[in-house]
Amino acid sequence: MTAAVMASDGSYDPVISKLITSLKESEGLSDEQDLGFLQNLLQSKELNALVNVHSKVAKINKDDRIAPLLSSSMQVLLETLELLAPRCHISPLCREIFHLLQTPHLQSVLFAHDAIAQKDFYPHLPEIPVEVDEDEETIKIVQLVKSNEPLGATIKTDEETGKIIIARIMHGGAADRSGLIHVGDEVIEVNNINVEGKTPGDVLQILQNSEGTITFKLVPSDGKLDQRESKVRVKAYFDYEPENDPYIPCKEAGLGFVRGDILHIVSQDDSYWWQARKEGEKTTRAGLIPSRALQERRILHERTAKEPNGEAKTENDDFDRELIATYEEVAKLYPRPGVFRPIVLIGAPGIGRNELKRRLVARDPEKYKSPVPYTTRSMRPGEVAGREYLFVTREKMEADIAAGKFIEYGEYKGHLYGTSGESVKSIVNAGCVCVLSPHYQALKTLRTAQLKPYIVHIRPPPTFESLKQTRTKARAKSTFDETNSRGFTDDEFQEMIKSDERINFLYGHFCDDEILNGDLTEAFEKLVELAAKSESEPLWAPTSWVQ
Repeated sequence: MTAAVMASDGSYDPVISKLITSLKESEGLSDEQDLGFLQNLLQSKELNALVNVHSKVAKINKDDRIAPLLSSSMQVLLETLELLAPRCHISPLCREIFHLLQTPHLQSVLFAHDAIAQKDFYPHLPEIPVEVDEDEETIKIVQLVKSNEPLGATIKTDEETGKIIIARIMHGGAADRSGLIHVGDEVIEVNNINVEGKTPGDVLQILQNSEGTITFKLVPSDGKLDQRESKVRVKAYFDYEPENDPYIPCKEAGLGFVRGDILHIVSQDDSYWWQARKEGEKTTRAGLIPSRALQERRILHERTAKEPNGEAKTENDDFDRELIATYEEVAKLYPRPGVFRPIVLIGAPGIGRNELKRRLVARDPEKYKSPVPYTTRSMRPGEVAGREYLFVTREKMEADIAAGKFIEYGEYKGHLYGTSGESVKSIVNAGCVCVLSPHYQALKTLRTAQLKPYIVHIRPPPTFESLKQTRTKARAKSTFDETNSRGFTDDEFQEMIKSDERINFLYGHFCDDEILNGDLTEAFEKLVELAAKSESEPLWAPTSWVQ
């Protein structure tokens, strides 16, 4: 027999040497073919390498063994990006680090590190079933300490058996943290009071009257549902007040929010009631919110509801044609060097969005640019082709409109006007910030993953009196008058307010921010601030824009 494979330091590995010695002593007792196989295996380079690695790892002192310093490096990276973003335009070093941390290779390494640190590679094995006699039920007794915090669980009556069962467990609540109560568990007793034949309201009354420790006697459900939190974030497109919702299973478990809030949807197991937290509130208990399907049903019901006289409650046909606004899945959209999001200003006619656009472009003409609109009218004295307008024939423009080349267009006094999508893309591709002030209906064409616009709603002061006062003080001229030689009329102020309310109702949820244009100087300063924000900070955007 040849000598045993030596270890890397020149000595024989003691384990392999011992095995080979044992084989020599067994030569007369075992099959020669088997012995030959074992000898070849023990002398193989592959086995020797594995043994060497094992030996080195085993020699590491127990107190000095390798362990991850943290298991959330990707979260740290995202937090670092948010801290660096506002400083990128000041410090070249910050800008370099900001772009380095966004490289896919570095993020992939950190993602793999976190998976290993969290031991996420381990298989999730099913629990060992408890063997019981067929005539016996497994009973578990769970004790929770009652405090000012809700228990974080809801109950219901099973439609088939009439028994009280756990309907849902709120993520982060006391029941969830205990790890002892699960969806589907049957409630037998609460504080030694049998709940057979009682309603969920009766059980809740028992809980409310209990002090100190609450003891549940439960029959475990057949299987445990996955309670791991999802990573879905959504932007809310409506206001919600659980205390005013007659259909919520438990008002105390509800989560209120307003339009524009970012919600972390931690569970969508229930088709009617999701569990969510407001983004950033990681330590709080999740609350119930209506699911997308439930909210869509409610909105459709409201739209089709009839007044006593038979007329629909909705005021105009446009609303019925709009998409039902409930939630939109979002993710953080990080700035890209040299690629700027178009800034889109929408608002009521006469509100001042065109003047704000003009001022922003004039502030830095090399950076901020507006596309030159197309028109079919004739060139007027003093105009230059390509400066005020691009002049084309009606036939040409109608053909381009039919081909979908215009993001917005309209007809005024027999002439067509419009902005082409290609002109917007050319400004973006040139490394400039495209500034637009289109009709609000153009959002249907502009709000795409290709353009990723930053949309700002320019709004009037909240009342007729304040609107009239600010325009009179500024000696503003009516934009409804072609000569621009007179002030706004009261009817025009009323129309401005009504139009703004309609825009906010139909499209306000699509806006990233809004500016109240009472004082033009203050409104412009706010616009400059938001423009810088869109260029330097990671902002929430539709998930499809990020992928």
